[in-house]
Amino acid sequence: MHASLTVRAALVSLLLLGLGLGAWHLAVARSGPAVKMDPEYAKLMGATATQGKSAMPGPGEVGAKIWQHLRDPFYDKGTNDKGIGIQLAYSIARVMTGYLLAVAVAVPVGFLIGMSPLMSQALDPFIQVMKPISPLAWMPLALYTIKDSSISAIFVIFICSVWPMLINTAFGVASVRKEWLNVAKTLEMNPVRTAFRVILPAAAPTILTGMRISIGIAWLVIVAAEMLVGGTGIGYFVWNEWNNLSITNVITAILFIGVVGMLLDQVMAYLQRLISYAD
Repeated sequence: MHASLTVRAALVSLLLLGLGLGAWHLAVARSGPAVKMDPEYAKLMGATATQGKSAMPGPGEVGAKIWQHLRDPFYDKGTNDKGIGIQLAYSIARVMTGYLLAVAVAVPVGFLIGMSPLMSQALDPFIQVMKPISPLAWMPLALYTIKDSSISAIFVIFICSVWPMLINTAFGVASVRKEWLNVAKTLEMNPVRTAFRVILPAAAPTILTGMRISIGIAWLVIVAAEMLVGGTGIGYFVWNEWNNLSITNVITAILFIGVVGMLLDQVMAYLQRLISYAD
């Protein structure tokens, strides 16, 4: 039954993909009245001075560009000419650094909040004030104080990743069944042993949910952060290609961003399934 559902879902996905690509192709290939363009602008856009079709690239052009990037993803020809693999590697490295720092802070603090009603009430006003602040609002302050664009981007990833993990950890810890805690007290387990042997296994699914949400937000934010700080990374690549008026490369980068984001989410989903209790 499950395998049959998976096959049918895959067929529907392929059908929707085909319909989407067909609509895209028709939209950009549709001929219209000839439009005169400035010769210099037409040259930059890869069009003729008299344009009768959309300047937006079609799926065939984007597919060819993706293949071109995949054939040599790690070339390095200078500051503004690096392969898509290098750009993604820089972005993933920044995301994982900031994300792991957030894990190191959010999980212990979440445990403290979840286990202590006093600390929960004391820290809640600070969390509620800090949580709604856009991560990119921290970028000017980070650049001013840290004075390093790459570390500033990592800080932004940290600050946007910490809240979902902290809140989910606190909720998971506070939701552990009282009967289990009473058993731990009956067995005279110390707080550290109780945290690792009772609370952590019970709260792990909720903690992983927060971690999964955080990795998605981190990957979302790094693109915008790299557009601001420049240098290297997939966000800077998108901005640089837009400045070069290469819409094909912009769309290609968007697709790569989506695929990497999906893979990061699937890794966290797999870890979540590993620690979830069997039905």
